[in-house]
Amino acid sequence: MEFETVIYEVDNKVATITLNRPDNLNAFNSQMVLDLREATDATYKDSSIRCVILTGKGKGFSAGADLKENMTQPNDPNAVEKGLLEGYKPVFMNIINMPKPVISAVNGPAAGIGYSFAMACDLTLMSEEAYLLSAFSNIGVVPDGGANWMLTNTVGYKLAYQLAIEGEKIPASRCLELGLVNKVVPSDELLSEAKEWATKLSQRSPQALSQTKKIMRMALDSTFEEIFSVEAKIQNQLIGSADNKEAVMAFLEKRPPKFQD
Repeated sequence: MEFETVIYEVDNKVATITLNRPDNLNAFNSQMVLDLREATDATYKDSSIRCVILTGKGKGFSAGADLKENMTQPNDPNAVEKGLLEGYKPVFMNIINMPKPVISAVNGPAAGIGYSFAMACDLTLMSEEAYLLSAFSNIGVVPDGGANWMLTNTVGYKLAYQLAIEGEKIPASRCLELGLVNKVVPSDELLSEAKEWATKLSQRSPQALSQTKKIMRMALDSTFEEIFSVEAKIQNQLIGSADNKEAVMAFLEKRPPKFQD
C-alpha cells in the first residue's frame, strides 16, 4: 500500500504508519490528512494487524497544520470547521475506536494538531529530545483535534488550561512526569523500542486488548456503575471463548499462547 505523504509498512502483525513530509516537519496538508485516513482505515479493518505505530519521518513528529496551505484556501467562512469535522475527525475516530492498541512514537516536535494526534493514541513513547507544544494560543486560536478533551482528562482542568494558554514547549521528561507519555527513550532507540513493545503486545490476546481499550475509552465519560455493568457483560462473553481457552491451556502446558486473528 503506497501513499504520497505517508509510509505504510506491516511486519510481524504490526503496522507502522510514518508521516512523510520531513522537509515541512510533517506538517499536515490536505493530502496527508487523506492519506492518514486511508492508512488508518486499512489498519482498522485488517484483523491480522494487532498493533499500530504512528511516527514521523525526519526530525519531527508533526509541526501541526500546514499554515501555508491554510492561507491559500478558498474564502469559505466555514472552511476550518469543515476541514476539522470532515477531514481530521474521521482519522481521530479511527485511532480511538480501532480494536487494537495504537502507539505514537514521538521522534521530535509534536505541535498543534500533531500534538493532538500524539495524545490521541493509546500509548506513547517519546525520544529524549522530543517535546509537545500546544501552540494554538501563540497564533490566537484554541486547541483543536480533541486536545481540550484529551488534556483535561489526562492532567485535570487547571494544569490543562495552563499548558494550553501558555503555549510553551513541554519536554519529554516533563511529559513523563505528567502522565502524558508512557516511556522516554534515547532518540536512536525510539523506533526499535516502539516496535519491540508493539510486537510484545501483538502476541497477547487480541480480544483482551481490544475490549479493555473499549471499556477504558468508555470509562472517560461514564459512571462507576455503568462501567461495572459493561465489564460484567463483556466478561461474560469472553470467559470460555477461544482466546480464553487457549490462554488457560498455554498456562497449564507452560508454553506461549497462540491466538487466532
